[in-house]
Amino acid sequence: MNKVRWNKLQFINNTFFGILVSIVVYLIGVFLFRKTKGFFLFQPLFVGMVLGIFILWTIQHLTGESAQTVYEAYWNGGKGNSIGANFLFWMLGPATIAFAVPLYKRNDLVKKYWVEILLSLIVGLFISFGIIYLASKALGLPNRVISSLLPTAATTAIAMPLAQGIGGEPAITAMTCILNAVIILAIGDQLVKWFKLDKDPIGVGLGLGTSGKTVGSAKAVELGSIQGAMASISLVVIGVVTDLVVPIFAKWVGLV
Repeated sequence: MNKVRWNKLQFINNTFFGILVSIVVYLIGVFLFRKTKGFFLFQPLFVGMVLGIFILWTIQHLTGESAQTVYEAYWNGGKGNSIGANFLFWMLGPATIAFAVPLYKRNDLVKKYWVEILLSLIVGLFISFGIIYLASKALGLPNRVISSLLPTAATTAIAMPLAQGIGGEPAITAMTCILNAVIILAIGDQLVKWFKLDKDPIGVGLGLGTSGKTVGSAKAVELGSIQGAMASISLVVIGVVTDLVVPIFAKWVGLV
């Protein structure tokens, strides 16, 4: 019996288990997204999240191990290891920084409109903090959940460690960021039309970058160089301001 259990653990206790699962479920999402011609429910990140949870749940029941053990094997490579799917999470940082390339290419617009850009992003961000906090309180959510939701104005790579730092749960933060991206991908074009931004590439870029984070910024890059540059600067500004303000705000409202 011990030998059978040991073999089962060997299957998941290695560096490549988490990386392989993450890549496979993402590629399945990409395939379905293309086959359905961009149907929003098959957005690769969303599909990857759902399939990943299902695979880990299945492995948990097949091996008889706890959910915590299976997740640690996925994330850290198992007992005695330190590298697993967390390696892919680490790569989110360089990938996010890469959005500085379209920003650099159109820095003439940033220099020209930097006051308007900064003011609009900062004001919008503080409104976002207020709405998240008030809505969470109205729904009776516990402080741990509120702390998980507050940083979601920033991209996932910044929001997850920030949530953990103020007593939140990074898994809730990641799920919220991904769902947010799926929603923006689904109705982003319609929102642009409702707010009459379709003829304003600067507004489109700022809107997609602010609301859709990395996914919205990728979409903005596809639309044009101006939209891509504005989405990139929104990622940078919102990330910096969120990182600075959320801990202060969380302490002020008594979350930490």
